[in-house]
Amino acid sequence: MTICYFTGTGNCLYVARRIGGTLLSIPQLMRQEKIVIEDDAVGIVAPVYAVEMPMMVKAFLEKAEIKTEYFFFIYTYGMGYAEAFTHVAVVSEKKGLDLKYINAIQMVDNYLPFFDQKEQIETLPEKNVEGQIAQVVKDISERKLKQVLPTEENLAEMEHWTRTHAAGILKKDTALGYTVNDACIRCGICAKVCPANNITVTEEAVQFSDHCEVCYACLHNCPKSAIHMELEAGATHFRNKFISLSDIIKANE
Repeated sequence: MTICYFTGTGNCLYVARRIGGTLLSIPQLMRQEKIVIEDDAVGIVAPVYAVEMPMMVKAFLEKAEIKTEYFFFIYTYGMGYAEAFTHVAVVSEKKGLDLKYINAIQMVDNYLPFFDQKEQIETLPEKNVEGQIAQVVKDISERKLKQVLPTEENLAEMEHWTRTHAAGILKKDTALGYTVNDACIRCGICAKVCPANNITVTEEAVQFSDHCEVCYACLHNCPKSAIHMELEAGATHFRNKFISLSDIIKANE
């Protein structure tokens, strides 16, 4: 089994590890000229961003040649996933992939403009994350089917969510609005955890470019909390406690 994952704060990497198999980082794979993945089971683990999959994950699905009898997709989410399942079904169908199983695991919602991370962390016990993961692991090991067949109503709702939510949030120039305060020590960690190679650090400054993935890895993983966006619901930042900073760097650098 092979699992391709996208992670900014460690949730998806943790889930991928729990499922098992050969783990491949999508940001690393996207740096290859050609991507071919063949296994008896191939899955993707990715977060829900504005009721869609991350932009890079969609680009990966369009670029990669995946050969498998059991293709599955696992989302991690905080507040909800709305028509995110429909997005996967549509992209998979266009690619000629037979989506056998799809599910979602509720974890910490690390969308800083809306959610105070301290409050999100405090809600973890009631979410029963480990129980959710155990069920997904069991389903996949048994090759269970949980499929999505989009209806015209699903597709209409998906398009509505894309226009009203994703379009305003998933923007490649997002990081150009970030600020860096005097606490910055130019350690370069923000550049190393960025999956899109969107950050340049010199002795003089931290500079952002216009191909941001809106994953907030740079904000959440900054050791000095020096990077900020205009709207933040709280001062606490988040990284999955089972995933180290070096794990995020290895996945995204």
